[in-house]
Amino acid sequence: MMTLSRESIDHIASARVELPSATNFDYPEKVLQFGTGVLLRALPGYFIDKANKQGIFKGRIIVIKSTSAGDVQAFARQDNLYTLCVRGLESGHKIKENAVNASISRVLIANDQWADVLAAAADPNLDVVISNTTEVGIVLTDDDIHSSPPLSFPGKLLAFLYQRYKIFKGDPGKGMVVIPTELLPDNGRKLLSILVSLSAQNALGPAFTEWLEQCNEFCNSLVDRIVPGKLPAAAHEAMEAALGYRDELMIMSETYRLWAIETSSEKTREKLSFSKADKGVVLAPDIHIFRELKLRLLNGSHTMSCGLAHLAGFVTVKEAMADPAFADYVQTLMMKEIVPVIVDENLSADMAVDFANRVLDRYRNPYMEHKWLSITMQYSSKIQMRDVPLLLRYVDRFGSVPAYMALGWAAHLLFMKSGRHTDGQYYGEINGKEYLVNDNKAAYYAEQWKRPEQLVQVILEDKNLWGADLSTLPGFTAAVSKTLQYLQDRGAKEILMQMKQQNK
Repeated sequence: MMTLSRESIDHIASARVELPSATNFDYPEKVLQFGTGVLLRALPGYFIDKANKQGIFKGRIIVIKSTSAGDVQAFARQDNLYTLCVRGLESGHKIKENAVNASISRVLIANDQWADVLAAAADPNLDVVISNTTEVGIVLTDDDIHSSPPLSFPGKLLAFLYQRYKIFKGDPGKGMVVIPTELLPDNGRKLLSILVSLSAQNALGPAFTEWLEQCNEFCNSLVDRIVPGKLPAAAHEAMEAALGYRDELMIMSETYRLWAIETSSEKTREKLSFSKADKGVVLAPDIHIFRELKLRLLNGSHTMSCGLAHLAGFVTVKEAMADPAFADYVQTLMMKEIVPVIVDENLSADMAVDFANRVLDRYRNPYMEHKWLSITMQYSSKIQMRDVPLLLRYVDRFGSVPAYMALGWAAHLLFMKSGRHTDGQYYGEINGKEYLVNDNKAAYYAEQWKRPEQLVQVILEDKNLWGADLSTLPGFTAAVSKTLQYLQDRGAKEILMQMKQQNK
């Protein structure tokens, strides 16, 4: 079987996979991307490749990888081509799409090819910088940008921009659009602030700092797409057989995609012309509503239901959503307790309901193996960030206890009941099976469970845990206590069935 490459493209049957045309390989390099991860390949790479195939953006990506570890040689063997398999549901209909992505022009290893990275700064066609170095990548360190290469991502980016500044003698028109996709609020502004500080540390001078701040646009952005990455071995082999070629870099993603980029600049819109190729790219002067939708309806409902799903014996999200009682819980939680409290003058009810329905499609995706136990990682901090504001808003707006949130909180408390094992980690038990409580507050919960009669009151009133005293919310402590007892006595599945009956 042939290997995916530029040469083999002409021998691949296009009936089963979308292929790039010869002209797609001739487009100039317009994007500098820090990171080779699957999210970047399945989201920005997806949009850019789609735009190129439509003849819109007409630009390719230089990818910067920090080290030679991982699948770098696979990129070289395959001429930087890879197959993206899109699988999911849209309005209840199954979607299956395969496309060979030709968005990447070359991959440079920073540790070995730093001179080549800096040489790229001289290319006048380069307009855009994209990054996904994880949240810990956007931090200020004592980095020397004259190193080959600098250690940190901000150091590498600043060294590149400084080189560009020198080559073009501070030309205002040679600034770039910088779009970090790390999951941090105001990620663009934060990255710029770090670069300004790093510039001062390295004594790059006020003229460069002015060019950095005035001639480059650092855009806040939000990305949202589930990308499991490589297909399971058997599925990978079956897909290769169906497509007729080998592909070491083949990855899968869900159908849903969103890249919200904050900008008010027409010049930036022109540089980001790939946004015209797909409705999943949103350019807006304020992306707060997209962050609120994702944080509350997707992340918030995930977090509020993960412990409950595990206690009910469900392993994956799609398995749980196939259960009518659990599906009813999630849908009612979103539609009756979350949507009403996030709607305001900027976020309409129609927009919130539409997003919620898309989330339900994503939960039901039959192609994704999303495990509930992985969603429970750092469970307590996720609830504090994602769900406490919803609870407070609900009580303030309606003056009553949200029953589905109360069940989610009770399930959280029961899930966090654990004991320390000889390996130093904390494990809970449900139906005779142990599970890891992967939470930095696990020891705290284990200690509180030694006094179960005080448990709910003590934990809910803990301001350090929640940022507020939840025990002062009228009726909430009593509701959580009653529901927790029911969970212990009768089990999660029975209470879900009971709530579904009550919801008719």
